Amino acid sequence: MSTTDTLDPPVPPGEARVSLTLTTWALFTGLAALLTGVGLYATLSGVRAELERFGTVYIGVIGAVYYGGFILGSRVALHVVGTVGHIRVFSALCSLMSAVTLVSGLIVHPLSWIVLRFLSGACLAGVYVVAESWLNQLASNANRGRLLSFYGMLTTMSYGLGQLLFGLIDPRALTGFTLATIGVSVAVAPVALSAVANPPPIRQPEPISIRQLMDEAATGVVAAILVGVTIGAFISFLPIYATRSGMSFVAVGAFVAMPPLGSLILHMPVAVLSDRGDRRIVGAASATIAAAASGVLWMVGPSSPIGFLAAAVIGGTMYPLYSIAGAYTNDKLSPERLTAAASQLVVLYGVGSFIGPLIAAVVIRTAGDAGFPWTVLVMHALIAVFLMVRVVQYPPAERAVPSRDIALDSRVLQIPATVAGMGRRLRPRAPRRR
Repeated sequence: MSTTDTLDPPVPPGEARVSLTLTTWALFTGLAALLTGVGLYATLSGVRAELERFGTVYIGVIGAVYYGGFILGSRVALHVVGTVGHIRVFSALCSLMSAVTLVSGLIVHPLSWIVLRFLSGACLAGVYVVAESWLNQLASNANRGRLLSFYGMLTTMSYGLGQLLFGLIDPRALTGFTLATIGVSVAVAPVALSAVANPPPIRQPEPISIRQLMDEAATGVVAAILVGVTIGAFISFLPIYATRSGMSFVAVGAFVAMPPLGSLILHMPVAVLSDRGDRRIVGAASATIAAAASGVLWMVGPSSPIGFLAAAVIGGTMYPLYSIAGAYTNDKLSPERLTAAASQLVVLYGVGSFIGPLIAAVVIRTAGDAGFPWTVLVMHALIAVFLMVRVVQYPPAERAVPSRDIALDSRVLQIPATVAGMGRRLRPRAPRRR
C-alpha cells in the first residue's frame, strides 16, 4: 500500500479548524479543570501522608495501588465507552473521582487511603481512555499533530498548575481536598452541557492480545513496563522526598511542578528526534540524560537551584519515554489495531507503575532518603541499557523517513504516539524489527 493511498481527503483549513474546535473545546475545558484538581490532590496526598507519618512502606503501597486502579480503569473503560458512550462515562468517572477526593480529606488513615487511591487511579485511567479514544477518532492525518500537541501541553500545564496551587494551601486542613474536589466536579459541566461538542461515533477496536503485541513489538512492550516502574516510583515519592528535605510547602509545590515544566519544554524536541531517527536510540539517550540528572539531584539535594533544574531535566527526558515506547509499538501495527494496542500498553505501563513505588519504598527504607534519586537513576540506566541492547540485536532495517513523509501535517508539531497511540508513520511495512 502506498503512502498516498492512506491519506485522508483534503479539508479546507478554515472549515477544519472551526469543526475541530467545536468538537473538542468541551473535552479540553473539562480535562483542564479535572487535571488541575488531580495535580493538587496527588501532591497533597503525598505530603499529607508524610505529615501524618504513615511510614515509607504505607506510602509505597498507597502509590502502588493507585496504579493498580489505573490498570483496572484502563481495562474496563474502553468496553464501557463502547456500550454507553463517551460523555456518560466521562461524567460518571468525574463524579466518582470528586467523591473520592473529598473523602480522602475527611478520613485520613493509611488503610482508607489505600482504597481511595485505588479508586482514584481507576477513575483517572478511565478518563484518559475516554479522552484519548475520543481524540483518536476525531483526528485525521491533516490535524493529528496539532490536536495531540495541544492535548499534551494542556494536560501537562493543568497538572502542573494543580501542583503549584499546593503552595497556597495548608496541607493539614480540609481546604486543599475541597479545592481539588471543586476542580474535578467542574470538569463535568462543559462536557455534559455542550450541545455542539458531540463525540465521534463509537467504534469497536480490533482486539490484540498482549502476547500478540509482544510478538510484533517486544521492544515497545518491555520499554513501556520499565518506564512505568520508573515513573511510578518517581511520582509517588517526589513530594515525600521534597518534604523530608525540610523545604517549605511553597517550595515543595514549586519543586514538584518542575518535572511537568521540563516535560513541557523538552517533550517536543525529543519527539521530533524520535520521528527522524531510530526511536530506540533516542529513548536510550533520553534515559541516559535522566539518569545523569538523577545523579545530580542526589549530590545537590532538592532545595538548591541546581536541584530544581535537575528535577526539570528528569521530567523533560523521562516523560517522553512512554510516548517513544508507544510510537515504536504503533510503527509495527495496522491502524485498526492502534486503539486496542493503546489500551494494552496502558495496562503494561500500569503494571510497571504498580511495582515502582514498592521498589522505591524498600530502597528508601533501607538506604534512607538518598535511595529515592538512586532508584530513579538505576531505573533510567536499565531503560537505556535495554534499548541499546535491542539496537545491537535488531539493527535498523532502514533509515527514518524524512519529515515530509510522516503522517503529520505540521513539521513543527511532530510528536510520537501518546496513550491512545495516534502519531503513526505511514510508510511501507519494513521487515519486522522487534
